[in-house]
Amino acid sequence: MIHDDFAEFAAACPPMRAIAGLDLGTKTIGVALSDRIRSVATPVETVKRRKFTLDAEALEAIFAAREVGAVLLGLPRNMDGTEGPRCQATRAFARNLAARIDLPIGFWDERLSTVAAERALLEADTSRRRRAEVIDHVAASFILQGALDRMRHLEREG
Repeated sequence: MIHDDFAEFAAACPPMRAIAGLDLGTKTIGVALSDRIRSVATPVETVKRRKFTLDAEALEAIFAAREVGAVLLGLPRNMDGTEGPRCQATRAFARNLAARIDLPIGFWDERLSTVAAERALLEADTSRRRRAEVIDHVAASFILQGALDRMRHLEREG
């Protein structure tokens, strides 16, 4: 089920299950996973995009192997907060994925996540070639970590 409201998504996540964070690009999908207690997001891999069915099968294999309980997609809003064509494509991907998997699906504002990931990789003195290989799943981990931090805040409030 797709949850537009983040608090509803957080409430729908089953306890003690990992959350997958996805950074959807036109050529790749960056994948990050949380630990079971949802404190840390770890970059896992980058899936090369082909057709939706093949992309979904690759993601489903990761979700099954890692016992994922929910999926969070980075929502690429414009800098002014509006939603453009990339947001529409992300929402369409979520709808198609929801038809295949029975997991809560939510969204997280991903503005500047790739910039933050690039900065972190530069600070770690990562080569240009290696940065190109890992940027998407590192960006996914920034997206997921932001959401995990917000979830902890919501738990303290509630």
